[in-house]
Amino acid sequence: MGLLAVGTPLEWAEAKKNADHVRQWGIEQLLAIWNRAKGKERNALLWGDEVRQNSTYQNVRELSADLFQSKVEYLVVAFDDKARKVNLSLRQAEILEALAKDETLCEQGGCVPDLQNIARNSDPPATFHPEFGRFMLEATPGKPWGIGFKDLLDVEPNMEMRRIMAKDHMRPNESPITLTTFPLLGVKRPFTEPYYPACGPKLRSQFLPDEVANPHIRFPTLAANIRARRGRKVEINVPVFRDENTPWPWNDPTVDYDLHNYPEDDDVRNGAAKENHIYMDAMGFGMGSCCLQITFQAKNITEGRRLYDQLGPLGPILLALTAATPLYKGFIADTDVRWNQISAAVDDRTPEELGEKPLKNDRWRVPKSRYASNSTYISQDPRLRKEYMDPDLVVDPELKQRLLDGGMDDLLATHFAHLFIRDPIVIFAEDLKTLELNKTDHFENLQSTNWQHMRFKPPPPDNDTGWRVEFRPMEIQITDFENAAFSIFIVLVTRAILSFDLNFYIPITKVTENMETAHARNAVLDRKFYFRKDPFPARQAKPPSASSSPFNNGTASPRRGPTSRPPTPVGPVEDEYELMTIDEIINGQQRRSQHPPPHPPTSSHPPDHNHNNHTRTDNDTLFPGLIPLVESYLNSVNVDIETRCALARYLSLIRRRASGELWTGAKWIRHFVRSHPEYNRDSVVTDTMNFDLIKAVEQITKGEGVDGDGKLLGREMLGGRD
Repeated sequence: MGLLAVGTPLEWAEAKKNADHVRQWGIEQLLAIWNRAKGKERNALLWGDEVRQNSTYQNVRELSADLFQSKVEYLVVAFDDKARKVNLSLRQAEILEALAKDETLCEQGGCVPDLQNIARNSDPPATFHPEFGRFMLEATPGKPWGIGFKDLLDVEPNMEMRRIMAKDHMRPNESPITLTTFPLLGVKRPFTEPYYPACGPKLRSQFLPDEVANPHIRFPTLAANIRARRGRKVEINVPVFRDENTPWPWNDPTVDYDLHNYPEDDDVRNGAAKENHIYMDAMGFGMGSCCLQITFQAKNITEGRRLYDQLGPLGPILLALTAATPLYKGFIADTDVRWNQISAAVDDRTPEELGEKPLKNDRWRVPKSRYASNSTYISQDPRLRKEYMDPDLVVDPELKQRLLDGGMDDLLATHFAHLFIRDPIVIFAEDLKTLELNKTDHFENLQSTNWQHMRFKPPPPDNDTGWRVEFRPMEIQITDFENAAFSIFIVLVTRAILSFDLNFYIPITKVTENMETAHARNAVLDRKFYFRKDPFPARQAKPPSASSSPFNNGTASPRRGPTSRPPTPVGPVEDEYELMTIDEIINGQQRRSQHPPPHPPTSSHPPDHNHNNHTRTDNDTLFPGLIPLVESYLNSVNVDIETRCALARYLSLIRRRASGELWTGAKWIRHFVRSHPEYNRDSVVTDTMNFDLIKAVEQITKGEGVDGDGKLLGREMLGGRD
């Protein structure tokens, strides 16, 4: 999670005085990177799992080689089988140290770069890194994967190996699990091992002790300075699920309104805890979450900008499809995903920036947290219309002009001038002495603390890495099979985008709206999302065909035009997109007649399908579906039957999740809790329920365990396991 520099951090009062200094030096470092790397070319696609993998495919045009990395994060839990209780283990440092001291791993090149300085003669099997929570581990593959299709099939075994490596360096009662959040994080009873009381001076939380945070000086300083900048604690309110016996209206019973340890304790007396919401008050509730994150290295900056734009509209779809976060602080939530909770956990906006007070000391009103959905498109694609852009985008005009004067184009200058409206939160005194243009510390200070659902990453100055794009919205899944499936799916989608010149542009404001929609309970089935109707490039006129579909019986390659440069689109933007179900987006609208409509809504909020009055006519093109596009791409390249069958297993999971045949992790977890014999239908998760849930998660990860009917645990999520 960002830079782990060492130095003397400034408290917020001093950091604020130096914010402009860091911003200006960051822009100068960015321009230095731009001038060094704007013409940089790579010649092979690598991808791996923060995951990296490499895939250069030949199809309609010669494809590039991008680096792909997919990051997996683990929660470390400690079981007490006798007491039927499970806690978070705060032994991150000890586990990393054990990995670093493993002689066999050291001979292979080491696996903890933060603790080792080993000359590598070979690539290690995996690397491990610290994260914000002392109960978390981050794991990536030791090297990028290769360019062949068979390399895709190494993803799941590599993920399994990393989990085994981590487990082998833990205590016998500890286990690495891939849940988004620990269900009892912040309850008013012990939930960590060892136990520490809440209300420390850094987090100042009613619910979390300071000791849950990584002790590296960056992390507590980040939390403290976010709180100091906004002038109060962060405010996280998640709608509570209303069950049969849930008191209504519901007021979070864990909130202490009589606490007077710090000035910020007044927050709850001033209305910070909302009625019918689970209230949380510290950065750890957000940055203590796990995710599945994919990074692609592009052939060049042009391709990187294109992938950034075209993957952006897919973010909310994959967020809803990977939903896995229905429990918070010992209660069942009425949402399914983590995104807004993390957004609120690092929201450093002042009352003026939030629009709660007139602007006086701050420069502008800021519509979003620094952890939010994208607000920009950056590709110089002629199909990018000004109508797609955010009309209310806030940029720093002086910094934008400096970038323009330095030779950067308007689109990219606008993007970075928007990111740089933020203040640097953690500043080290030692970094303020000299501007070094061969480093990126000041640039990354701002870049790495803008946590948008896509991130465009310039090459570092000291190696051969190229321009990169991070795909950040997906929730971590319970099993390595699921995490591999979603990683491979996104890689194949990028291949289809580049091969068929696909266009997923919709107005960026609709992407933002889709991100909100993705939070609804069971959004994967109950909600609709704005999506582009026709993703194919314009083609020259040709004799009319028998069908307006871009597929012939679903097996031919997508239509593609002979022109080398797509024409600029014309006509109303509103005609280019419509509301679709996730089933339609993933599996295609041609399936509409073969399947019943989406399930009745289960959320307490009714589905909102009437924002848009677009009406499809008989002459409109049906959206083909992302999986049919991927399969059409696979049909157009040379893949052996064994590999194709193996890939089909992963695509089947995505297809069946989208159709509702298989459950999301969020639905399975919610069902497990509500079916537990100790559950009183009051939205409360007890220690025993949590123990049984985490045990079941561990068993599912191993492919073990049966339910009360003697069937494999998790079959509703995974189907049959071969």
